[in-house]
Amino acid sequence: MQQENLQPFYQLTPDTVIDAVESMGYLSDGRILALNSYENRVYQVGIEESEPLIAKFYRPLRWSDEQILEEHQFCFELVEQELPVVAPLTNSAGESLFHFKDYRFSLFKRRGGRAPELDDPDHLYQLGQTLGRIHLVGAVRPFVHRPALDIQTYGRDSVALISEGFIPSSLREAYTSLCADLLDGIEACFAAAGEVKLIRAHGDCHGGNILWRDDTPNFVDFDDARMAPAIQDLWMLLTGDDRVQQQLQLAEVIAGYSEFADFDPRELHLVEALRTLRMMHYSAWLARRWEDPAFPHNFTWFNTERYWGEHILQLREQLGALQQPPLKLL
Repeated sequence: MQQENLQPFYQLTPDTVIDAVESMGYLSDGRILALNSYENRVYQVGIEESEPLIAKFYRPLRWSDEQILEEHQFCFELVEQELPVVAPLTNSAGESLFHFKDYRFSLFKRRGGRAPELDDPDHLYQLGQTLGRIHLVGAVRPFVHRPALDIQTYGRDSVALISEGFIPSSLREAYTSLCADLLDGIEACFAAAGEVKLIRAHGDCHGGNILWRDDTPNFVDFDDARMAPAIQDLWMLLTGDDRVQQQLQLAEVIAGYSEFADFDPRELHLVEALRTLRMMHYSAWLARRWEDPAFPHNFTWFNTERYWGEHILQLREQLGALQQPPLKLL
């Protein structure tokens, strides 16, 4: 990434945020609150005599306009089916991606709520129901411009980046050898699953992207939406290290999911493979963003010898998890 292209993004000021929102015909009351987002810049902006809006400014060079608009279109399709999804607002011309100076941004209604209780069987069942309905829509057509979740981009590319420029030399051999074994294990899991169907999926379906409100799970932030197996949106609902507990959680999720969509049990072979890929990708994501001043400021623990030592230990645990039998449908 070229620094000159990203510098305005790093220096996004409150005045620019307010000016961008007001360029869309809103009148701000001057109140602005930066929200917890690092990949993009997200703000709550107060509006005169109305509810605040959420303004999301997209990181340059990450997604093309076509890829962003595909995400928006997916959200619109979900809302049309009366699903509890926070979709971007549109102007009178039906546009949802706006430009102001050097920035691309979208606006959203503010949606409050609390995190789901992933140890509550009723919450898990309802989350399964809602994801079943989301995946029915996601299976109607593929993304054309957005990528698929695959071993190359999440796994091999991540390992190459870390090995070449971030892992301390004292740990490099242990890291590269371990990751070679992990990638072999991941490939074996994908081979065991066979040719599973890829659908348009949320892609980052953790508890922080689900707001429980009025006894309903509201799904937000489809920024990582991509083609993926259905299990990608389900496995992150399973918590804890106890397989018996995860088995019971899975049973609730799939029971709700199956009311609206068919679940292919072969995808259970992918749970630990996808978890491992997410761990690899997360470290590489931090590395790729390290020139953004927000990252060294907020992730002070990253890229230290201690961090990489702990990361290797976590990956070793994952190697054992990859060799375990997959969870089963009860």
